[in-house]
Formats: sequence, structure tokens, C-alpha cells
Amino acid sequence: MTRRVLRGFNAQAFSQARQHKGLSVSDLSRMAGVSDAAIWKWEAGTATPLIDLLARVMRILDAPIEQVITIPADERYPGDWRAIRGISQPELAATAKIPTTTLKGIERGDRNLSDANADKLADLLGISVEEYRAAYQRARERPAGTSV
Repeated sequence: MTRRVLRGFNAQAFSQARQHKGLSVSDLSRMAGVSDAAIWKWEAGTATPLIDLLARVMRILDAPIEQVITIPADERYPGDWRAIRGISQPELAATAKIPTTTLKGIERGDRNLSDANADKLADLLGISVEEYRAAYQRARERPAGTSV
């Protein structure tokens, strides 16, 4: 499970999604099996959720993850597409039948992206191979110090 900050997480949009559903933090916490302290921190913008927890919460809110991860499609890295689909690195790697370290390297742009992996990963994420390759190229060309 990744422990990095979830890139593009919009705390205000998350809070609005919860309020739109008419759920208190306490009720959402109980229904999702996530601590109410975690949800308060997400809404305050002092912490970001792990993707598996966010996916669970967004299912309860009956809202797409893309509503709260607000990165334009033409600015997304491969890991952003995965997060928007609510899939952790280990889950995607296992489904794609590649090592998690390979997926991590691809998402960071540190490892070459083979045609076979591009086809598999794009298909699993429900995007075109061209979109996945463009996201990969953005990751490779990102400025030094920029997180993916």
C-alpha cells in the first residue's frame, strides 16, 4: 500500500460530496470503516487518503473518484489514472501480472514501458494506449523534484 500524498486530492470537493449525500462524518466513518479522525483530516486538507480507503468511501457517497481527484486528463501521470480508477499499485500489478516494482518504475517514468505493458495497463485502466503512453511520457519528462 502506498503511503504517498495522493496527488490532486481536492479536500473541498470531498467535503462537498459528503455533504451532498447528507452524511455526517460520523455516519460516513461508520459505514466505510474509516476513522472519523481520518475523514476530518481529509476534509481539512491536512492528510490525504490511501486510494483503497478513498475508493471505499466514494462508493458509499455514490460519486466517482474523479470528482475528488481533480487532475485534468492531459496533465495526468500513469499513477493518477490508477488512483482515479480506485486501484492500488499492488492490485494493478497483480491484475496485470507484473511485479509491483515494475509498475512503480513505469509510473515514475524510471523504467521503460514495453508495448505489452502499455497495452495491458491501458486496457485495465479503461483508457487508450495513446493516453497511457502520453501520461508515461509526462512522468518521464517531469521537472526534477516533481512527484508523480
